[in-house]
Amino acid sequence: MSLSRHMTRSAPQQLIEHAHNLMKDLIMDVSGIEYTMLCSTDGFELTSIQKKNIENSGKLAAVSSSILAMIQAFTKEINLVGCQTITLDAENGKALLTAISHPQHPMILVILTSQNVLLGQLLYALRKASEELSQYQMLSTS
Repeated sequence: MSLSRHMTRSAPQQLIEHAHNLMKDLIMDVSGIEYTMLCSTDGFELTSIQKKNIENSGKLAAVSSSILAMIQAFTKEINLVGCQTITLDAENGKALLTAISHPQHPMILVILTSQNVLLGQLLYALRKASEELSQYQMLSTS
């Protein structure tokens, strides 16, 4: 059985480049972001930007995919609709996982921050970037 277009491990280069530019804006606009990564829903890194060294981004992409799938199953069981972002708050920072519901290329945006990030500002910027990526239409090359 072949992978359908909806289940590929990557996204078109044009979409990845657009996402990378949005991630750059996010890191510049929101103080405290240390790492951003875009990954496929099946757990493969597509692009990342880092201020802080992350040793194994491939493993982080795989784990992020699994966590988001578990959270989506959990929210379905408790009848919560439209859960897009989860936030993990630790003593030394925060991690946010956001589902990017692009119709052909669903993805996950992973953000790691310092503890003192302004969460409201981050969530607002993240929602804007997520919506823009979800609605992104690739330009025809013909």
